[in-house]
Amino acid sequence: MGHDTVERPNLSFGRAGEPERGTPYARYVRLDELHGLQHPLSEEPAELSFIVTTQVMELLFGLLRHEWTLAQQALRADDLPGALAALRRGTHVQDVLVESWDLLATLTPREFNAFRPLFGEASGFQSSAFLQLEFLLGNKNAALLNMYRDSPRTHAELDAALRAPGLYDDALALLARRGLAVPDTVSAQRHQADEAVAAAWRRVYTEAEHAGLLPLAEALLDVAERVTRWRQRHLAAVKRAMGGKPGSGGSSGLTWLRRSAEQDVFPELWAIRDGL
Repeated sequence: MGHDTVERPNLSFGRAGEPERGTPYARYVRLDELHGLQHPLSEEPAELSFIVTTQVMELLFGLLRHEWTLAQQALRADDLPGALAALRRGTHVQDVLVESWDLLATLTPREFNAFRPLFGEASGFQSSAFLQLEFLLGNKNAALLNMYRDSPRTHAELDAALRAPGLYDDALALLARRGLAVPDTVSAQRHQADEAVAAAWRRVYTEAEHAGLLPLAEALLDVAERVTRWRQRHLAAVKRAMGGKPGSGGSSGLTWLRRSAEQDVFPELWAIRDGL
């Protein structure tokens, strides 16, 4: 009898006379709110998949920012194992983000065109969560903040991120504290490849004295490679669903996405491979 009691899950959570509150699980993950956020604007069945995928990506953007911020905090504290653990968790998030495009991979032009006019100028390009990630990666562009003129809190958060060190800046600061000649790279501008930074990473790969920093270099490359995969999958999904039409947010569509996919994140880590 006791064994059966242990094996049987609890099916009653409320108390007599209390208003219905649902299961603890529903309350914890706020299920009613979560499943009440999808509001298709058309009768096209594929639109629900588009909305859900977009919302899932937004949640993952927030989780990835959380992990990269933890990695920055660990780097600033000279906690390399802690930074590597956060970056490793982040790469799993990135993998799910890349695979999320599978949900939209077979969206046909007819399906997409059935609801595309209904969301007007809305575009993933306008995602503040995604822009936070771009700034953390060093892809900074102050002009993009103009989109948030009417959202003071979001504008302030992005302006702070624009001026703060990115993930790569904090990694390079750690290299400097470990005795490598690395310039201060913190800027509100897009990170540009720097030969002094490349020389520092080259020493990490070739000198035993700095070999302890090699796992950081490879972890950053794991991040960078997945950024490229994300951009390439984005390009392929858009090319399949809408071809070369302009983006809904006013971008040049495929041209802009191709240019983005060709830009290496943490460029010095890629460049030094020619001579290793």
